[in-house]
Formats: sequence, C-alpha cells, structure tokens
Amino acid sequence: MRIDFFSAQKYDRQFFDALNHQQHQLHYWDAQLNAETATLAQGADAVCAFVNDQLDAACLSVLQQLGVRWIALRCAGFNQVDLAAAARLGLPVVRVPAYSPEAVAEHTLALMLTLNRHTHRAFNRVRENNFQLQGLLGFTLHRKTVGLIGTGQIGMATARILAGFGCRILAYDPYPQSELTALEGQYVSQAELFAQSDVISLHCPLTPENHHLVNAKSLAQMKPGVMLVNTSRGGLIDTQAALDALKSGQLGYLALDVYEQESSLFFRDLSDSLPTDDLLARLMTFPNVLITGHQGFFTHEALTEIAQVTLRNLEQLEATGRCDNQVGLL
Repeated sequence: MRIDFFSAQKYDRQFFDALNHQQHQLHYWDAQLNAETATLAQGADAVCAFVNDQLDAACLSVLQQLGVRWIALRCAGFNQVDLAAAARLGLPVVRVPAYSPEAVAEHTLALMLTLNRHTHRAFNRVRENNFQLQGLLGFTLHRKTVGLIGTGQIGMATARILAGFGCRILAYDPYPQSELTALEGQYVSQAELFAQSDVISLHCPLTPENHHLVNAKSLAQMKPGVMLVNTSRGGLIDTQAALDALKSGQLGYLALDVYEQESSLFFRDLSDSLPTDDLLARLMTFPNVLITGHQGFFTHEALTEIAQVTLRNLEQLEATGRCDNQVGLL
C-alpha cells in the first residue's frame, strides 16, 4: 500500500524505513495535515498523522474524495480527529494506544527533578565558573504528596517511579487501577487532590469535558507554591490562568512538555524567527518555568514501537477491514 506521512521528521523516516523492509510505498511530507495540504495525499491508500495535524471534517472529506481508505495516527491521542466525520465518511481511524509509557513517565520525573533542583540553571552557572548556590534551593521529593490526574499506562508508570522515591501518591481517574492501591496510592476527588498535593502531574487525554482542567478556579484550590507538570496535552491547562498564578506565587513551579498553542511552534526550528506567541514568550521569562518541545515520547524504544504498531495497524485493516487499535465507530 502507499502510506503518506504528514508532519514528517527525519526520525520518522529513519524508524519507519528501517521496519518497512520496502514492503509498502512510504511518502513523507513536511507539511502538517489539514484541509489545504490534504491534496498532497493524491494516490495514497492511507495517511499517517501526528499530534498537531488537523483532521477535521473538511480535511477528512478531501482525503475521502482522493480515495484515501485509512487514517493512521502515530500517537496515542486522537483529539485532533473528528471521529464522527470519519465514521460518516467511512474512514477507519487507528492509533498507537501505548508506546513505551515509561518514556513519558521518565521525562515527567526529569522535568520535576530539573525544575526542583535547578540543574539546568546550575549547568549554565558552572560553565561560567560560578559555583554559588544562591537561588538553587530545592525541596526533598521523598515523602512529598504527588497528585496524578489520570492513571492509565503512563500515569501508572509515573506512579511506580514516584513510589520508589518514597512519595505519597494521590490520584484521580474515573477508572481506578488496583495497581495504584498496591503501591499504597489513594484515589481521591479532584478537589482533594488539588488541595493536598505538593506536586500535580497530568496524565490524561484531552477531551471536551476536561479542556482547561487547570484553570483559575482549580489553581486557587491548590497549595500555594505547588508544582504543576504537564506531559499530556496542552489544552488541559489555561495558559493565561497559569501565568496569573505564577505572578501571584500561587503556582510555584510549572513544567510543560506540551502547550495549548503548540501546533504552529513545536517540532520546528524557529531560532531565526521573532517570537509570535506572546503567552509562550511570557512563560519563558519565569525562572521557575521549564518547557520542552513535546519530547516525552522521544526514545529509541518508543519510536521503534510507534513504527511497528502503526504499520501493523494498517496491515490489519488491509487484510481484515478491522484493527484492534481502531478508535471511533464505523
């Protein structure tokens, strides 16, 4: 089959080509997928999209008219797809539901520890022969209360690491996991989690119901000086509300691997461009804010699994018309 990849990076080519064994025709496009760029997929049997592609009804309609048969997401989230439109147009949508959850969990802890112990700032100081410790004071994570919003595979991988640090773990999830209680974690309401946690980490998909889950009201319920970490989806946090909480001191630390307006920024080299996003530029002026460019998934193991599962998903659809990793209804 011919598979057209959108938002393709060099590492996508590297891992997919290595596992394809020249079985399928793989076409790579730098462009993000949307209603305007969808025409690039002329002649494709399937398109492979990533987190910031926009597969709305208009885009899907163009793809269906071009004869595209399947939509493959090389990611776990599917909030970028209009599933109702896909079903109406007869376009099956498949995803990679879990790829090395430990990769994202480990990046979550890297953000926590870096932001807490100021290792990024210390690195730059020492390179300038400044060995002063003033301004680098952190806190001991051992015995702190960490609240996890979402205990799916990534949330549970994070919980296991935190248990090793000796943290008290609170969690909120509509679908509790018995493994969390085995780690001596406790499920509580969102309000309790906000009120009791020293650190809050988000590990849930973005849905219309939890858009801006962290907002002015929920931030006010949190402990003064709380650390907030988001490695899930940017739209979970109201950025303006977070900025206001940083300025007041209510939010003591903010670590982001995702950002609600990232689609026009992340996965690109914009170092020669002037800043265009005022909120992001303002965030980056705070010494207690740490931002990475959606790299939580970026390990050799995770990319290998993404390529393997994506190709297998499409081969299942081609052979049987169904796939275990299908989302939405047809």
